[in-house]
Amino acid sequence: MSLRITRRDFLSGVAIGAGTSLVAPSQLLAQVGSQASAPEGAASVHYPPALTGMRGSHPGSFEVAHALARDGDKPTEYRELDEHYDLIVVGAGISGLAAAWFYRKKQGPEARILLLDNHDDFGGHAKRNEFHHDGRMVLGVGGAQNLEAPDSYSLIVKGLLADLGIDTKAMAANTSKDFAMANLGANNVLALPAEGGHEIVGSNWALAMHGAGDYTSLVRALPIAPAEQDKLLSLFGGGKDFLDDLSLREKYEYINTVSYSRFLLDRVGLQKETLEVLDAFLRVLNGFTGWNHSVMEALTAAAPGLPGMGWLAGKVHSLAKVVVAGVAFQAQYFPDGNASVARLLVHRLIPAAAPDATGFEDIATSRFVYEALDRDDGDTRLRLSSTVVGVRLQGDEKVEVDYVRAGEALRIAGEHCILACYNRLIPHLCPDLPSRQKEALRYGAKVPLVYANVLLKDGHAFSKLDANLVACPHDPFTMVSCAPITTTGGYEPPRGPDDPMVVLMMASPTPAPQDDESLRDLLRKGRMEVYTTSFETYEERIRDQLQSLLGQHGFDHERDIGAITVNRWPHGYAYFYVSLDDPDWPEGQAPHELGRAQFGRISIANSDAEATPLMDAAIEAGWRAVTEQTLSGQG
Repeated sequence: MSLRITRRDFLSGVAIGAGTSLVAPSQLLAQVGSQASAPEGAASVHYPPALTGMRGSHPGSFEVAHALARDGDKPTEYRELDEHYDLIVVGAGISGLAAAWFYRKKQGPEARILLLDNHDDFGGHAKRNEFHHDGRMVLGVGGAQNLEAPDSYSLIVKGLLADLGIDTKAMAANTSKDFAMANLGANNVLALPAEGGHEIVGSNWALAMHGAGDYTSLVRALPIAPAEQDKLLSLFGGGKDFLDDLSLREKYEYINTVSYSRFLLDRVGLQKETLEVLDAFLRVLNGFTGWNHSVMEALTAAAPGLPGMGWLAGKVHSLAKVVVAGVAFQAQYFPDGNASVARLLVHRLIPAAAPDATGFEDIATSRFVYEALDRDDGDTRLRLSSTVVGVRLQGDEKVEVDYVRAGEALRIAGEHCILACYNRLIPHLCPDLPSRQKEALRYGAKVPLVYANVLLKDGHAFSKLDANLVACPHDPFTMVSCAPITTTGGYEPPRGPDDPMVVLMMASPTPAPQDDESLRDLLRKGRMEVYTTSFETYEERIRDQLQSLLGQHGFDHERDIGAITVNRWPHGYAYFYVSLDDPDWPEGQAPHELGRAQFGRISIANSDAEATPLMDAAIEAGWRAVTEQTLSGQG
């Protein structure tokens, strides 16, 4: 996500890219909201995707780990199970599931594999939210959203997608060109609080910020002073080099050492109040404000201002417009985000968990049997609601793993272990690691996020916005969108405004800096904000924002909302280095590289280990960890 620009890159020109990946212990207090419940029409058997209320890091998933990390508390005695595995994987997110898949491919289908996860569902951040209303199933994205630029994936990742039968060309064809998350050339608008509701500025705000279309009229419609409008027009449209007093060398230093927000204040001359409007997309894409992005990092995330960089004008004059317009946009969507990738992996690893599923063609609509995930007769088993509290080598022959499930302390053994959990937890699980490695694992702080999915009983009010992506820079939830409009996986999205629909609301709780705070300090503050906000508070914010946004179109939140699911991710994106805070380490010496070092029969696989919060990085990490364990000559 972050881009470190070298002097060679600077002098020879840079390639600007954009994506939509949206797409951390001191005293931690988790205030939880109402009990999660299954929505109307859902089956009564335990089925985690259909639970509503507080999800993501849900009650019951984090308490044991917090006690370990905060106070060093864990059981002193364990019941040893009569189970032995070739591989134990700690964490059943994309990295852990991919590691299990790669291991089985290398070692054969008879390999005994156990995956342990602290949540009541698999997939990690690739979370599925499922709703039922009036006989229809509608899906939402509870976490990781998309396959970002799959054509650029490595052969390893492309091979895994091929193994799963994922056809990215079919995904592109299945997704509506009017879905603004996949094509920012589609209608998207800006919503600003106004008396009696929100004032909508449209019809294509994302393009307007890059000087495309009738951006002048849109800027003139903003409720700000004409002088401020003039400055935005200059920023969006170009015609002025805001760094014209600097030499080429000085410009290079400036764009890599000065924050984007400071550039907007000092060089463009904007007022502080206007910065929030320009922060909206940055906060959703990367999880924090322009104060923690360098100018270059913000521009590579498609923030406006490229036409005002005179030194780049001749090289990439229209590239930002092309990217944002969607001509070169390559992100592909399942209706439940990357949860379908996790479901495909589980389907291949444990076929009995989805006995009626064919694969890619019907994965979105297939019903999973959670009781089949952890059966005695399976070579690969997935054990949920199981929090690992200890991992240690036992001589040169095995690894012991301690975990807590339903209040019981248990112990198992395996030939190899892959830790596909958060980096910062690993030193508490493996205190025998070298001190330097533990220090490196503690370096990063994950980016907190909140994804709320709201079931609307019909889409009449939302359809009157005439846009399916709404930037709300001054509201609790910065971006509001409809769920992906795609038929991939056999799914039937809403057929019209009479059908129920899901509204996705995205919040980035990381605050702007007040003093000289590092990004990691701010991410920890954002994490605390997530943990100390109750479901009732989130629900109130959701209802208030939607009522203000849609009330002018006949919306009544008490009547029209069918269910609310809040997916909180206090440990969200992997930490990716930013030029304003992080040094330029020599190759092989960055914290993520030192932290992921193999430790005998234990390897590490997660997106933290790649310092990149993207699905392909998680898969690459799983492949690397399996390669370490299968080529190490051990076992």
